[in-house]
Amino acid sequence: MEQIHAKKALLQTGWADGVRLSVTGGRIAGVDTDAVAEPGDTRVGIVIPGLCNAHSHAFQRALVGQTEQRAAGHDSFWTWRERMYALAAHMDPDRLCAIATQAYSEMLESGYTAVAEFHYLHRVPGGKKSDGDMFGALHRATESSGIRITYVPVLYERAGFDDPRPQGVQSLFALGVDEFLQHHKDVAGRLSLRMNLGIGAHSLRAVSDASLRKIVDAAIDTDSPMHIHIAEQQREVDQCTSAYGRRPVRWLLENFDVGENWCLVHATHMDPEETAALARSGAVVCLCPSTEANLGDGLFALVDFLREGGTIAIGSDSHVSINPFEELRWLEYGQRLASRSRIIASLHDSHVGRELFERVLAGGALASGQRQAGLRVGSNADLVALDDDDPMLVANDDASVLDALVFSGYRLPIDRVMVAGTWCVVDGDHVHADRHRQAFANALRALRSER
Repeated sequence: MEQIHAKKALLQTGWADGVRLSVTGGRIAGVDTDAVAEPGDTRVGIVIPGLCNAHSHAFQRALVGQTEQRAAGHDSFWTWRERMYALAAHMDPDRLCAIATQAYSEMLESGYTAVAEFHYLHRVPGGKKSDGDMFGALHRATESSGIRITYVPVLYERAGFDDPRPQGVQSLFALGVDEFLQHHKDVAGRLSLRMNLGIGAHSLRAVSDASLRKIVDAAIDTDSPMHIHIAEQQREVDQCTSAYGRRPVRWLLENFDVGENWCLVHATHMDPEETAALARSGAVVCLCPSTEANLGDGLFALVDFLREGGTIAIGSDSHVSINPFEELRWLEYGQRLASRSRIIASLHDSHVGRELFERVLAGGALASGQRQAGLRVGSNADLVALDDDDPMLVANDDASVLDALVFSGYRLPIDRVMVAGTWCVVDGDHVHADRHRQAFANALRALRSER
């Protein structure tokens, strides 16, 4: 058993002083408040729960900084996608492992303790079928980094609503629905302590109605959280309206029993009726503000969604930023810019940083299939220890600590990070940072030499 003494901790019941956490078997076995530190305790400053990165494409970490040169004509999500495809065409299991390990290590260093890996790169370039090697690469990355992962295998079976055959690099993503469901079943037998299993469809444009129904049935049968990209781009909305006679979110809500087991990623382009209906469904919407800004997706109707009781999570998606507090900052800032006002998302708590943090803590737990969020007896020992002497925090009290984390764009004051009772980050760095960075650099040099 490990004992941690924090000067202050954000418990499920709120802030408490002198918190002594007992950790055993990867879970929190005891929580004492107004306690004094005892010999052998790991002494830390401020402890908060770790957050879930609810949407990740790990291999895209290798693309960061490589897509900011203007192409001929109009740059958009769709021109960016061609560069992403070029990267995918050279991705093998060893490279994926090195890249994912670096991304996961950076997540831990920034305060994410869990990730939902939305994985559709099933085939090795040159291979004729999926043999699980790419999943194996992510499994190794999880073990090496120590992060908690919800593996979300994703079906991608067609190029578009009216284009049944994957094109070019898309063949690396493509599986038949029966092959895909067999992969999901096989993976269920290979999970480890920090691995959970979800299931996903890439998007309405990439998966047929019939196949989506089979995936949803599998999600129900296996109690797996169900993930899908939806309404990210106006072009997708227009195509869906043409093919199905409905906007994407409206069609999904009319045809499926969408509830809290669902995680809809982006949902950027909804009309007011869709926004209200989706909020009332209980589904999680995963927002990825840094990626959505980088790709020019648009702004989510955050205030209307929250006022209807909607649930949100955050994700780093393409990893142009790996920092949960920056995601929250830009989630709020986008709304401020659009409304030309301030303090937008504070519907329940006057401190917007606290409210955003607690919303995505709960939403991320739902999206990743974790039934308990926060620091309490029986929950996973996944936590972040902050340096309370850091200039970012030193002048803040209980009410404003999370505001400072979200709205101060300085180096994060993260001292230690624990996942499943193991310290993965010490003194601000991942315990294997040097090894992971070297492997990542080697992988990127090899990729660059081939592209």
